[in-house]
Amino acid sequence: MAREEEIRLIERAKHGHADAFRELVETYQDRLAAFVWKMVRNHHEVEDLCQNAFVKAYESLGSYSSNYAFSTWLFTIAYRMCLNHLRKKKAISGDTDFSYIGSGEPDASVSLAASEEAQRLRDLIWAAVDTLTPPQKSAVLLFYREGQSCQEIGVVLGIPAVTVKSHLHRAREKLRKLLSVELAEDWLSVRNLGESSGA
Repeated sequence: MAREEEIRLIERAKHGHADAFRELVETYQDRLAAFVWKMVRNHHEVEDLCQNAFVKAYESLGSYSSNYAFSTWLFTIAYRMCLNHLRKKKAISGDTDFSYIGSGEPDASVSLAASEEAQRLRDLIWAAVDTLTPPQKSAVLLFYREGQSCQEIGVVLGIPAVTVKSHLHRAREKLRKLLSVELAEDWLSVRNLGESSGA
């Protein structure tokens, strides 16, 4: 969604147009659900947390600043809710299912990605990601899945960008120890250049 369209919808939603906010929900619900799922790993909890995040966002629209992307603001709300939920729960449980998390249009690479070996490697990587601390895991998800900069991630997590870089560095080191060196390097190198130039 274009930034101008997003701001237009937010302004309409602020003035009580429910259809405008519904369009924002439809735009971000899958990405938000994927992020929350990685944090809590329980489908019922994901549904509740996402619904609560959207309700909180709607109720707080008056405090939204157009200095930030709506997605950054929304993910900040969801992240805080997830942390509160995890603190109350005291433990993370559930099976890992990443099959529905996609990032775009299908193309020729989908066939390769769907292969048994690719699925095994993907499961191995995300199982390792699940062992990270909540801030490390969130930084990894927002950086690799959402393509956010360290500055944007810092806004979501409420920490300086330099601390985000530290979380990413520690996460990579832990993943390198958990995974074979070759597998970790293949996966992590995809965005390393982007971080050094745009983070």
